Amino acid sequence: MIRTTGRIPTDRPPAVIVGLDCITGLQSTRIFEARSIPVVGVVADPHHFCARTRLPVAIVRATLRGEALVDALVALSARLDHPGVLIPCTDAAVLAISAGRERLAGRFRFVLPDHADVERLMDKVGFAEHAIATGLAIPPTAVLRSRADAELAAASLTFPAVLKPGLKGPAWLAATKAKAIRVETPDALLARYDACASWADVLIAQSWVPGPERSLYSVNTYYDRASAQRVSFVARKLRQWPLDTGTSCLGEEVRSPEAETIAQDLFGSVAYRGLGYVEAKEDERTGRLMIIEPNIGRPTGRSAIAEEGGVELLMSAYRDALGEPLPDALRQEYRGVKWIYWRHDLQAALVRARRGQLSVRDWLTSVKGPKVEAVFSRRDPLPFVADVVHTAAAGFRAAGRRLFSTAASRRPAEAADAARVDAARPAG
Repeated sequence: MIRTTGRIPTDRPPAVIVGLDCITGLQSTRIFEARSIPVVGVVADPHHFCARTRLPVAIVRATLRGEALVDALVALSARLDHPGVLIPCTDAAVLAISAGRERLAGRFRFVLPDHADVERLMDKVGFAEHAIATGLAIPPTAVLRSRADAELAAASLTFPAVLKPGLKGPAWLAATKAKAIRVETPDALLARYDACASWADVLIAQSWVPGPERSLYSVNTYYDRASAQRVSFVARKLRQWPLDTGTSCLGEEVRSPEAETIAQDLFGSVAYRGLGYVEAKEDERTGRLMIIEPNIGRPTGRSAIAEEGGVELLMSAYRDALGEPLPDALRQEYRGVKWIYWRHDLQAALVRARRGQLSVRDWLTSVKGPKVEAVFSRRDPLPFVADVVHTAAAGFRAAGRRLFSTAASRRPAEAADAARVDAARPAG
């Protein structure tokens, strides 16, 4: 329901989901709507399957980055009966809102660290330099600003390694959907650097932390306006898609005091405020957790597991932004809940099965138990239907392209065969 003009009446401050056209935005919308908070969605792509949700009171279209987003939010504020609470769901939206906070502060409510800290922790280059300076636990890391830096990294890092951008800007996103690119050898790092250097101003090379997917832990947290930690929820991945450097498609809540300490060390290294997330991986050689990456100022794809586990992560952000008391449900109760994105988990499971790494029985066991689903919802089914239809259509298109390509490659050979047959026929 795209509403480009007119007032958007609500009986209380709405949650303004900036980036409804992603799974994080869809889940956040459902969480707030279930708690009787009106939702206004902001999307760049109104045709995205997540934007098919029927739950927001309004959906508006805008560019989700830079000054253009700030301009759109300023225009949106004039249409609201109450100042909305901004819930950005992408890194680009967090950066834009943080940079434009002076224009937005009187029109919306939101809780973020100082802009310098947002930039420092969000930019992988800035974070790597900050982590090294403050002694945070990260894998061996090199900042690549030139080919000479890449050659030094190739000579000094242990392999395999991963190559990733400081920030995933438009050039990186136009070239690849990958968060990071795994490289097996020093020569492969240099070849990949040469291919990817134009996709980002600065790249990061980081030694791979060995261990299975289930050794990837995450902590969702909330720090209030006084920089006091109020919420912490620990989970781990069970599967991810794509397999090596993808995002979670199945996760479960766990106990991990070490993961909580890692998060406290990270967010305690600055005057942190707002939603935070850190992913860490247990090195199977040493048993130590190493920080893989933080997410700043926003919920993440798997953060909805906190609410399913009885912890009011997003309502804490909403109420604190409005100066209201936080909810009572702030402590993890370890109910054994899981989070699943069915389509991606089936893709990951099929690949694992083909490799002989997962049986049907093991997969069925892994998905049992109470869980929150990333896209599927009986109350709000259209995003799931649209996701399935879009995926099926993309599959048919890909199959058609392969069929056409095969037919096209055969035509020259068939023509040559026909010419040889014609040449061999008797004249007349």
